[in-house]
This record gives sequence, C-alpha cells and structure tokens, in this order.
Amino acid sequence: MDALIIAAGFGSRLRDISDSKPMTPVAGVPLLELGIRQAKAAGAARVVVVTGHEAERLESAFSGLADRAGIAVVAQRVADWSKPNGWSVLAGADAIAGDYLLMMSDHIFSAPILSGLAQQGGPDRGVTLAVDQRTADPLIDPDDATWVERDERGFIRAIGKTIATYDAVDCGAFLCTPELAVAIRAAIAQGKAGSLSEGMQLLADQGRAATWEVGGAWWLDVDDPRAHQLAEQQAPRELPEIYAATLS
Repeated sequence: MDALIIAAGFGSRLRDISDSKPMTPVAGVPLLELGIRQAKAAGAARVVVVTGHEAERLESAFSGLADRAGIAVVAQRVADWSKPNGWSVLAGADAIAGDYLLMMSDHIFSAPILSGLAQQGGPDRGVTLAVDQRTADPLIDPDDATWVERDERGFIRAIGKTIATYDAVDCGAFLCTPELAVAIRAAIAQGKAGSLSEGMQLLADQGRAATWEVGGAWWLDVDDPRAHQLAEQQAPRELPEIYAATLS
C-alpha cells in the first residue's frame, strides 16, 4: 500500500512563521517528514507527495527525507496548485495503483490513527475517513474544520465546512480506493470546483463513504501559528517513536 500526501498549496496562514508550510519544523522536525515517517509506521511501502507551490524547492528535499525516513518518496506535481485540493488528489492518484492512505501535509497523528485506519478497508466502501466525535475539542479550529454528519451505519451523510448538522469532524486522513478519484472527476464533470469534499459527498450519496472514529487518539491540524505552538508543545510527547527515530 502507498501513502499520498498533499503538499501543493501556498500555506498562507503559516507564512508568518515559515515560508514553506510542508517544511515548517515542529519541535525540530519538518511537517512533511513527520507525515512521511507516520505513513511508513502505518505500513506504507512508498509515499507519493503532490507538489505545486514552489515545487522544485520542495522536491529538492525529497532525497534527504527518503534517506532519513527509510522509505521511497516520489514527487507528483499538480498542474495548477491554486485549484481546490481534489485536483491534487487526482494528480497523486494517477501515480498509484490500488488503495492508499491519503494525508494532508499539515496534519499529524498519534500512531493508532493511521495504523488503525489502514485496516478499515472493505467491499462495502470506496473510502474510509478518520473522524473524531470530539467536535468541541479546543484543539479543533471551528472556522477551518470540515464537519461530518453520519448515518446509522456510521457512513457519511453529509460533509463540508458549512453543513448545518454534524456529529464528527474530519481528521484529514483517509483510506482510499480508486473510487475516490472517479468521484472527484464526476463532481468536476457536474460543474463543481473539484474539492476533495465534493468527491467525498458524491461517494456519500452513493452509500460508499464510510467513517472510522479515532477513539480519543491525538491529532492536530497545524494550519496557523496557534496550532503550530500547540504542536511544538505536544507533538514530541504524542509521537515519541517518530521523534526518537529522527535522532537515530
């Protein structure tokens, strides 16, 4: 199984502390390196990283990241990084055969999340999204979160940043089949902008978008200076194996 990490955007909310969001250090380790190491720990054999903004500069670090983490890191560029994130998923999925873990470069997770998510595949679903029922947790930025409403099976009924009713928050980690890219392309063909959530909603409408609850495990979206400060304080404690590996 491969992992796909989206790292194509501008990262405007972190520009005050870093000129490259994926390479922003958290307690001395770049966000992208944390993601790559987490993907490997969850069982990924290869990591595909979608680049866009300042692609050449970011890609120049991949050889060193691969050597340090002990896993192949492959660059896949999106043609227009200013488009919604579904376009980055499409670019990355083109380089992957079969199922894959999908992650955002600014999300970090304690070990049980990705390792548990990787075991959630099944013929009844085209995608499984890691979700958290703690919708009022202070670690979550309500102005930036993607909310999820689930049905009685635990499958997605609705997903988006502005939905009126929800019972969980999107953690930014997915176990995907090729159906996700098909759904994003279908949403674009319907005239939508091409966001990941639009593709997820189409799969949800088909009854093919499952969720998996993280059960209190730690995760963080490092999207602004406040979240970065929290990550600096908490990540070494919550990701001890990852940080220990960076010192070996």
